[in-house]
Amino acid sequence: MGQTSKSKIKKALISIRKISLLIVLGLCLSHCTDTNSAPEAPAPPAIAITPIDTFPLQIGDLLFQDSDCGPFCDAIEKVTHGINGAKFSHVGLVVKDPSNRLQILEAIGRGVVLTPIDSFLMRSADAQQQPKVIVGRLKEEYQHLLNPAVQAAISYLGQPYDPIFDLNNEAYYCSEMLYFAFKTANNNQPVFQLRPMTFKDPDTGETFPAWLEHFQSLQKFIPENKPGLNPGSMSRSLYLDIVHYYGQPTGMRSSTPG
Repeated sequence: MGQTSKSKIKKALISIRKISLLIVLGLCLSHCTDTNSAPEAPAPPAIAITPIDTFPLQIGDLLFQDSDCGPFCDAIEKVTHGINGAKFSHVGLVVKDPSNRLQILEAIGRGVVLTPIDSFLMRSADAQQQPKVIVGRLKEEYQHLLNPAVQAAISYLGQPYDPIFDLNNEAYYCSEMLYFAFKTANNNQPVFQLRPMTFKDPDTGETFPAWLEHFQSLQKFIPENKPGLNPGSMSRSLYLDIVHYYGQPTGMRSSTPG
């Protein structure tokens, strides 16, 4: 085989790897520990679970999700801590669509989109085949932020996903979108706090291979220690009450709301 043919095959394989990685990252997310954040990973395809309970969601509810998406979620969950130790890799916001139906507004691989509630909940399940999702709701004293935050979030519909976790572009990852929406609602004062992101395995101090491959495929530097945030830290916000557990997220020590 000639050098030209080998070169073409090599380029084709590189392109396939890039496309495959972006598809995997496709169903997005973002995260952190008490001091660090990790970026977000893809949500897995829907799986068969038992009938979902009929908890009455409200506009503005935040759905924190423990997604089972392979190396990306494993990397995220290793450096993130949600409420009561839960491992979250994604978050979405309950809104009404133009047909007056409740849906989930989320930033995933294809951008900021609306997703049916059942489709969102069916992405991962616990040992009892219940969604690994909990519901956060603004406390009573902060309810005045709800409508402007929802309207700000809806204004991002159709914007692209942010695969490089940059707060200064016009693209969004899941928790970044909600950070800006609630900040806008709160007179430009943050509701959810930024922290330095980390892409490193705390056991080895080395960057997780999944993130190395991801950023190499994009030809971008890894934004280690740059400001960011994640669903885990958001779930611990003093602005929120946890009002419902659909199932048992990985790592969660207790679940008391109905």
